[in-house]
Amino acid sequence: MSTNMELITSVTVGSGGTSSVTLPATGTIPATYTDLYVLLSARSNRSADSDPINLELNGSTANDTSRYIEGDGSSVSSGTAGGTQTEISRVPAANATANTFGNASIYIPNYASSNNKSSSGDAVTENNGTTAFTKLTAGLWSDSTAVTTIRLVSQTGNNFVQGSTFYLYGISNVTSTTKATGGIVSSDGIYNYHMFPYSGTFTPTENITADYLVIAGGGGGGHQQGGGGGGAGGLRSTVGATGGGGSLESALSLTANTAYTVTIGAGGALGTSSARGTSGGNSVFSTITSTGGGGGGSYNVSGQDTGATGGSGGGGTYLNKAGGAGTSNQGYAGANGASSATVSGGGGGGAGAAGTKPAQGTNTKGNGGNGVQITAFANATQTGANNGYYAGGGGGGSETLEGGDGGLGGGGKGAFSGSSNGTAGAVNTGSGGGGSYISETGGAGGSGLVIIRYAI
Repeated sequence: MSTNMELITSVTVGSGGTSSVTLPATGTIPATYTDLYVLLSARSNRSADSDPINLELNGSTANDTSRYIEGDGSSVSSGTAGGTQTEISRVPAANATANTFGNASIYIPNYASSNNKSSSGDAVTENNGTTAFTKLTAGLWSDSTAVTTIRLVSQTGNNFVQGSTFYLYGISNVTSTTKATGGIVSSDGIYNYHMFPYSGTFTPTENITADYLVIAGGGGGGHQQGGGGGGAGGLRSTVGATGGGGSLESALSLTANTAYTVTIGAGGALGTSSARGTSGGNSVFSTITSTGGGGGGSYNVSGQDTGATGGSGGGGTYLNKAGGAGTSNQGYAGANGASSATVSGGGGGGAGAAGTKPAQGTNTKGNGGNGVQITAFANATQTGANNGYYAGGGGGGSETLEGGDGGLGGGGKGAFSGSSNGTAGAVNTGSGGGGSYISETGGAGGSGLVIIRYAI
C-alpha cells in the first residue's frame, strides 16, 4: 500500500521569539489523514545547555503519561512522567554552541480516532564544548477526542528563538487529491482548500482554475472622545459575495510549478493622542490585491479626526467628523461621528454594510458595518465569525451611549466611558478594531486572510 505525506502547515518564529507554537496557528487539523508527523528545528533562550519541550494535544495539560530514555554523551538515564504534558523533546539553549538548532520529530498515529492517542518523539541537541544530548520518548494521552491542534511549549517558560521552524505533515494511505502546495489544506469532498492565515506561497503542481477569498487587514480604532471604529479590510471573492456589494470576481487560471506569492495584511494599530488608528495592511494573492481597512479617527487631532479611506472606511469622531470612504467592490464607508449632543464616534465600514452614525435622540450607537457571509469557505476551513461572516467594521467609542457594536464577521466593540474598554477585530477576519474613549482603550484591527480552492 502506498502512503502520502502532505504539508499541512508550518510556522517560523519571528523577532522576539515565542514561548509556544501551535499547529496550525489558526483553524484546526483536517480529519482527512491517518497519522500526523511533526518536524522541528529549534533553539531556546533558556540559560542552560538545553530546554525540555512539552507536547499538548488540543491544549490539554492532563491525562498524559510518558516513558523516556536520554543521554548526554557521558551518561544515560530513563524515567516516567504522568499527569501533565508529555515532555516530548529537548532543544539547544543559550549555553549550547552558538547558532546551533536542535532537530526533533514527533509521530502521532490514529489522531482522529476515538481511541487514546499515543505519540513518539526523538530529539538531538549538540554543544561542542560539553555535551551532545539525545532523547527518545513514548507518550500517551488518555483521551478519545480527535486531535485538532498540537502545541509545543517550553517546559521552563522560556522562548523559542527567532528562526526556529516547525512543520506539520499529514500522512494518508490513499492517493492524494491535492494539486498544489502551501497553506493549511482541507477538503469538502468536492474542492480542496488552501487556507493562509500567514504569508507564504501557493504552488500548483498542475494547471488549475482557482477560486479565492482575499481579505486585507482591518483598521485600528481611533483614540478618545469617541474614537471612530476601524474599517474592515477590503474583501474580494469569487464565491458567495464580495465586499461593497459589487460583482463577484473571476476565477484565476494558474500555471503548474509557478510559485504565487500570498501576503497577509496585518491589522492596524489603535490610534493615539496624535494620530488616528493605523490602516490595515493590504493582502495579496497573485494579481489580486485587497486594500487594508481605514483607521478610525482620533478626536481633536488636526487632520486625523476623520476616518481614513480603505477597503472599508474608518469611522469619524465626535462633532460630526467624516467617516472614510470604502473601495469599490471591496467594502463600505465608515460613518460620521455624532453631533455635539452625543460624544460618540462613528462605526467603521464593513465589507457588507456601511458603519452607523450615533444619534442620542434615538439611542443609536456607532455600530460597525456588517461583514459578508461566505459559508462555503468558512465551513470548509473553520474560519470566519458569526456563522461564516468575514470583515466586520469596528464600533465607535462613546461617553454617552454604550460603545458601538462590532459588525458581524469579527468587528471589535467600541469603548464606553467609565465602563468598558473596546476590543480588537478578530484575528484572520480582516475586521476593524473598536474605538476608544479617553482612559478606556479601543482595539487594533484584525489580520487578513487568504483562502484558495480548486476542484478535486
